[in-house]
Amino acid sequence: MDREQRVTGAVVGSAVGDALGAPFEFSRERTFSARFPQPDPDNEMCGGGSWEPGEATDDTQMAVHLAESLLERDGLDLPDIFDRFQRWATDDPMDIGLQTESVLTNGHPWDLAAAFHFQTHHRAAGNGSLMRATTSAVYFARAGQHTTMDVARRIAALTHGDPAAWEGTAIFHELVRIALDGDDPLTALPDILPLIAPDQRERYAVVLAPDWHPDQATEFNGAVWPCLGSAVWALRTTTTFDAALRTAVDLGGDTDTVAAVTGGLAGAVYGLDAIPAPWTRPLHLLLPGSDGRELDFADLVKLAARLGLDTLPDE
Repeated sequence: MDREQRVTGAVVGSAVGDALGAPFEFSRERTFSARFPQPDPDNEMCGGGSWEPGEATDDTQMAVHLAESLLERDGLDLPDIFDRFQRWATDDPMDIGLQTESVLTNGHPWDLAAAFHFQTHHRAAGNGSLMRATTSAVYFARAGQHTTMDVARRIAALTHGDPAAWEGTAIFHELVRIALDGDDPLTALPDILPLIAPDQRERYAVVLAPDWHPDQATEFNGAVWPCLGSAVWALRTTTTFDAALRTAVDLGGDTDTVAAVTGGLAGAVYGLDAIPAPWTRPLHLLLPGSDGRELDFADLVKLAARLGLDTLPDE
């Protein structure tokens, strides 16, 4: 499989997971399998609640804004990313995390807003920095291990003041980098853990261990470490892209984000052709903060191609 297949699989796979999981958000475990006891790709992208079939949520909206900043600014421009996120947050997105909204609307500048929120609320380890990270993981993958993990932390810190969010996003960036190179990200986990902050290693070692199961989580999967652990578990316990996503959604809880993270990682492993066509055909998203634009599957494929170019500007 060539790298382009993996790059496009990651970007599209994350959006597909987001859209597949959106109608089941905050559902109980096994709600998805109760509705679809057998694989049914023609009907599983069902929509529901406020979401149309195939419609991606804030996870993919933020991922697209992040990608467009990286491409249009020729690399990492943190104030520009924050500005785009602010415009999105104030353009009435249909869904936005409470923590992300608070940071983006608290009136503080880009380099202080997340820290102010953390100091005030003492809780900032949600999975919102992880849900949008596939596009940046793809963009920085060719820059190597150190750069991709460092950049992941810096982007996460724009909206999340808790180091747990920084380190979880850094781990995800590195897993995607390894998968895009055609290697097995799961076997690399023991080598990745020593690269994160010492005070975060234990919690990530627990949720990324081969014998961990999401039922053992002590926090809701809206937190960053059980979210990442659940995505890795879904990849570890299945053998196809679609099985990984069905498994992720069937966990219940924050299904769109768990499936978006799973889809980004599984897409990098299995490639675009492994994603069922009935899941990609209806794929689309509105993009608040962009003068009413709407993107579809073809737009995401083009975006992935631009993100995966062989060369990177100097960072």
